[in-house]
Amino acid sequence: MFIQEVFADASGGTSVSSMFTSMAPLLVIIVIFYFLVIRPQQKKLKSHQELVNNLKKGDKVLTAGGMIATVFKVESESGILVVEIAKDVKVKIKRDTVSQIVDSDKNAK
Repeated sequence: MFIQEVFADASGGTSVSSMFTSMAPLLVIIVIFYFLVIRPQQKKLKSHQELVNNLKKGDKVLTAGGMIATVFKVESESGILVVEIAKDVKVKIKRDTVSQIVDSDKNAK
């Protein structure tokens, strides 16, 4: 007889409002996660892509490996940069490995 009472209570049904209130904290966490993690990461990725697309000959760049080099040639169709790391030493690197443009005027001050 006890089991029948338990099944009767369980089949009582839950209303839509109680289901929404139990899901509300999860939805709030998802929205907060979006604004604190996903959206800033997308902005950072977009700005990095813009930086890489605007590289031109003569720019001083810092690679992800920590090397400072000067862009010698931009091969836009293959996504490759030819950079000069020392006098008459040229190396091919992928465009995406450039982490930032080094402003030599700011470093000279």
